[in-house]
Amino acid sequence: MQAFAYSNPSSLADATAQGAGANAKLLAGGQSLLAAMKLGLAAPDALVDLSAVPELKGISVSGGIVKIGAMTTHAQVAASAEVAKAIPALSDLAGNIGDRQVRNRGTIGGSLANNDPAACYPAAVLGLGATIHTNQRSIAADDFFKGLYETALKEGELITAVSFPVPEKAGWQKFKQPASRFSIVGVFVSKGSQGVRVAVTGAGACVFRAKDLEAKLSGSWAAASLAGAKVSADGLNTDLHGSAEYRAALIPVLAQRAVASTL
Repeated sequence: MQAFAYSNPSSLADATAQGAGANAKLLAGGQSLLAAMKLGLAAPDALVDLSAVPELKGISVSGGIVKIGAMTTHAQVAASAEVAKAIPALSDLAGNIGDRQVRNRGTIGGSLANNDPAACYPAAVLGLGATIHTNQRSIAADDFFKGLYETALKEGELITAVSFPVPEKAGWQKFKQPASRFSIVGVFVSKGSQGVRVAVTGAGACVFRAKDLEAKLSGSWAAASLAGAKVSADGLNTDLHGSAEYRAALIPVLAQRAVASTL
């Protein structure tokens, strides 16, 4: 690992200014970035640690919205009684990300900014129609995820919080890779003010909505509505963990289970 400068700002303004430096990287939980640096896949000249910025932390529930600060850890989301009451599926998802170290160090903002194709949080954000707030603007989930490790974030833009509308129903199911606990396929379903949404992670270059499954569930919110449903394998991932066809077959099965968990 090469030498780099390190700073630990205590305000959002300072973090924004320092993160705008040439070849500087914002450090959230570090569960992906530090590993990439050790492997020589990332070589920033400076790391800006966000852990001391109070504006980026905390959970609030008000007016049918669960708002989570970007530097809130997975473990804190999973342990929140407010989150568990408002959106049990989100609490369940957070409590089963990675292992104990990842849950206690990893953050929701870091996960979304990294946009790993097999990460869990993007499925919840897209599946619930959440809004990602940054130091510059608010971005709808449908506009945020752009491709493999690619998001709508601009240079110098950092995530400050995520707002989740409380749904009428929501469910989450993950078929995990046993070593990493990333999703080979994960499916988040919800029914609420934005209609029916089905978000899939682990299967493609990044999280995406399964519109055909949404249409079936819009007719009737029941696991039986997805009986015999099929998803095209076109454009899905093939790797040592499973073929595109295998992942395509998993999606409706996990969607059925996710819906069943809400009934």
